[in-house]
Amino acid sequence: QVQLVESGGGSVQAGDSLRLSCAASGRTFSLYTMAWFRQVPGKEREFVATINRSGIRTYYADSVKGRFTISRENAKNTVYLQMNSLKPEDTAVYYCAADNTVAAAKLGPADFGSWGQGTQVTVSS
Repeated sequence: QVQLVESGGGSVQAGDSLRLSCAASGRTFSLYTMAWFRQVPGKEREFVATINRSGIRTYYADSVKGRFTISRENAKNTVYLQMNSLKPEDTAVYYCAADNTVAAAKLGPADFGSWGQGTQVTVSS
């Protein structure tokens, strides 16, 4: 497993942008499918986006498609989530996830074995 640390969360206005980063430990980052999930209190953790090992294939939840972009830099052991045109309903704790046994697709939380501690994103109207 890898250790994951998210950063970049904060409080913004609707329409603003944020970029989340997730730094991974270890020398095998390029072998991991990476993903972002989000969760609000009282609700299940929700899939946001995932990216395959090489960074060529990406998948998005319908709610963020066209506004969010997931990317990765394997040389820096880092995955990013660029969030544009933020909406109040994007408010959540955002989690980075990794797994080296699954292929990138619209996956669920149970598909990932490594998780970061989460970073809060708050969007006000």
